[in-house]
Amino acid sequence: MALHEKRTTETWSVAEAKAKFSEVVERAKTEGPQRVTKNGRAAVIVVAADEWEQRDVLKESLFDVLQRAQLEEGELVIERRAEPLRDVNL
Repeated sequence: MALHEKRTTETWSVAEAKAKFSEVVERAKTEGPQRVTKNGRAAVIVVAADEWEQRDVLKESLFDVLQRAQLEEGELVIERRAEPLRDVNL
C-alpha cells in the first residue's frame, strides 16, 4: 500500500479503540490509518508498521531528485511567480 494513496480514515473514541483494539490494528493493516479521539479531539493515529517504516524511505532531497534526473544544462527552467511578494513584519 503506497503512502500517497488517498484513503478515508476510520475514527474511534478511546473507549471504542480499547474495547476493539484487535479490530483497530487489523483495519490499520488492511484499510489504512485509524484515528483515535479523546474528548472529541484527535489524540493518536494507529498506522500499520510497514507503512510507518516506509515514511523514511520516501524522503529524498531536492538535490538527489535533480541529480538522478540527469538534466542537461538549461533543461530546467524555474521562473519566479508574477504576483507581488507578501509583506512580513519582523
